[in-house]
Parts: sequence; structure tokens; C-alpha cells
Amino acid sequence: MKTDIILAGVGGQGILSIAAAIGEAALENNLYLKQSETHGMSQRGGAVVSHLRISDQPIASDLIPMGKADLILSVEPMEALRYLPYLKTDGFIVTNITPFINVGNYPEDEVLFNKLKSMSHVVLIDADRIAKEMGNARASNMVMLGAACPFIHVDFEKIVNGVKQIFNRKGEAVVEMNLKALEAGREFSLNNK
Repeated sequence: MKTDIILAGVGGQGILSIAAAIGEAALENNLYLKQSETHGMSQRGGAVVSHLRISDQPIASDLIPMGKADLILSVEPMEALRYLPYLKTDGFIVTNITPFINVGNYPEDEVLFNKLKSMSHVVLIDADRIAKEMGNARASNMVMLGAACPFIHVDFEKIVNGVKQIFNRKGEAVVEMNLKALEAGREFSLNNK
């Protein structure tokens, strides 16, 4: 079993919390894990990417080679396109549809979404809307993680435990809100594969 995941977005969107939750779940499953992070500008709005490799065998490198990613989980749609060269032919893309326009030459929505929709295995989710409807816009990253869960080869209950672990210090209400967001994203993905 091996799952190579590219997590992509911009600063402030919760990429590192997603990586931490998946990492906790992998460790609880006694799996090997390697992670690499790259941060753009050291402020909100700079590009953030994390390579996350999970396996039941030892992993030599923390970087995913081009064309080998099983999953691109992107909390921003243009960032999903940026990392397409890493995706396997039969890989999955799970991306938020809400753009974070942080550059002057950001693609038009029609161009952006036509390219994404042309991909074989893609889940387009309005994670921001779902999180707002649940009462906390900041939980959109957990909606995204939930939407990606069907494509990550780690038991869902272990991911639930990972979310509990990383948010536990913030109190029970925060944990429950994030678990609710996780489940909403998972349900969306299961119903829209």
C-alpha cells in the first residue's frame, strides 16, 4: 500500500493542518510517512505545497516524482492546475472551487474550470460554502480533507482520530466543529465521485 499526496494552496488556508491530521492517522495505522513542505511568501497568500508520502514499506524520499502522485488535494483551484505534472494518469484531484486571487494574471474561471473538468478523476467542491453553512468558514480545510478521504488509503476512523489529536488543545467545541466539517466533505465526495 502506498499513497503519494500533493497538498496545495496558499498561506492561511490550513494546508499544514490537513498534513498533520493525515500524518497522525498514518502513524496510528503503523504506516511509514515522509513529508516535505514548501512555503512561498511567509505571509497569508503565498503558495504552500506539501508532499506527503504514506506506505506500509519504508520510503526513501520525501519528494514525489513527476507523474507519480495518487492525489492532488488543493484548497485553491489554480494551485491544483499548478501541480498537474505530478499527477499519475489515473490519479485523483480534489479541489475547492473558491479561488484565492493573489496574482494579477489569475486565470478566468471558465478557463480554470474547463481544464479541471477535463481531467478523468476530479472532485470539485465548494468547501468554503459548506464550511460557512456549518457556521465556521475556517473549517473549509477540514471539509477538503473529508472530500479527499475516499482517495487516501488510511482508515477514515484513523483520520477522525488525527483531527481530534491536532485540535484537542483548542477545546471540545473546536474538535466537534472540525469533525462535522470532515464528515460533510466526505459525504460530498462519496455522493459525487
